[in-house]
Amino acid sequence: MWDFFETVRRRHSVRKYRTDMAVETEKLHAVLEMACAAPSAGDLQSYHIAVVTTPALRQALAEAAAGQEFIAEAPVTLVFCSHGERAAAKYGERGRELYALQDATIAATYAQLAVVAAGLGSAWVGQFDATAVARLLKLDAGLRPIALLTVGYPAELPEPTPRRHLTEVVSYR
Repeated sequence: MWDFFETVRRRHSVRKYRTDMAVETEKLHAVLEMACAAPSAGDLQSYHIAVVTTPALRQALAEAAAGQEFIAEAPVTLVFCSHGERAAAKYGERGRELYALQDATIAATYAQLAVVAAGLGSAWVGQFDATAVARLLKLDAGLRPIALLTVGYPAELPEPTPRRHLTEVVSYR
């Protein structure tokens, strides 16, 4: 197994999945365990993860995400939701509006890196109708969809995209 830096370097947004290979339960469970190991404000884990494997529901998610068909093609889609009231109970409005959002995105990031370490591929999807996704998944009123993460075996690996140079994004004070 490679180290953390290699895992990060191997992460690419995969938008073509092998439809002949399911994600093994053990690998999915390991990815979800890593998501739940992510740090969170006050260790509250103010998020919820919906695991979507049903083809019809994945297709409906693709439609709610501006027709991004690779969502339907991937065998698994993880929907990361913030749980604002859970964070608000301890941190008030800042917990509701910021900490719960951060908790959900950190968990999604850990999951995305765990996917790579498990030999799978993923794509983070941010463009979607949150109201439609919440309705499709019959989410509790306090849960807000923040990110979709498609998961599966890549049918192809995209070429790395150019990144801004370190000097463009980092400043020392």
